[in-house]
Formats: sequence, C-alpha cells, structure tokens
Amino acid sequence: MAYWLAKSEPSVYSWDNLVKDKNTVWDGVRNYAARNNLKAMKKGDEVFFYHSNEGMEIVGIAKVSKEFYKDPTSDDDAWVVVELKPFKKLKKSVPLEVIKKDKRLANMALVRLGRLSVQPVTEEECKIIMELAGE
Repeated sequence: MAYWLAKSEPSVYSWDNLVKDKNTVWDGVRNYAARNNLKAMKKGDEVFFYHSNEGMEIVGIAKVSKEFYKDPTSDDDAWVVVELKPFKKLKKSVPLEVIKKDKRLANMALVRLGRLSVQPVTEEECKIIMELAGE
C-alpha cells in the first residue's frame, strides 16, 4: 500500500462533504506531476485529506476506491481522476505550521512542493503524521 495527500479547499469540497457523499470523483487536476500521482494510486491506498487555503491542515484519511480513468470534466485524454471514499477522521487535525516545525518532516512534499495538489507521502511521514494526530 502507498500513501498520498490530496488537497481541497473546504469551501469547494471539504472532508465533511466526502463523509456525506461516501465516495467522490477526484477531478479537475490540471498539473502533470499531480496527474502522474493520480495514475500511480492503487485501490486501497490511503490518502491524507488536506484542507488548503482555509484551515491548512490534514483532517482525515480517505482510501482510493477506484483507480484512474479519463477525467469526465475534460475533453483532453491526458487528464485523469480517481475515486476516493472516507476512511477515518483524525482524532485531531494536523496543521501545516505543525508539520513545518517538525524537523522529521522537512523533506515531505507538502513542505517542499507546497502548491502540488496530489502528492506522495512516505511510510515514515505517514507514521509521524499519525503520531501528531494522536492516532
């Protein structure tokens, strides 16, 4: 299993929306690196759900429920989507400022590549995030 992080502005689509919907299509990604990360996701992989711009914190964990296919919101075959379902709300959210202050996470993509909307998370980073979340 691999670990990922996906960003969404809570005013556009929040963790609560995902829980209510029970499953969602992760569409609209228009960055090649993020697209390649979507293509690398496998069913059952865990995805940290990150509220961007407002809140700026990891709030829950989703799972990949369907692997990539063509993005129905684009006429260009280059763009893909995956489907995500909620897995677990974190006991406590993990704010970006906490992540940036933790030297163990200095190489995390969230710290180094702040604008990338879909990014890999290493197993070690996952363990540290879970520790910070009180899990």
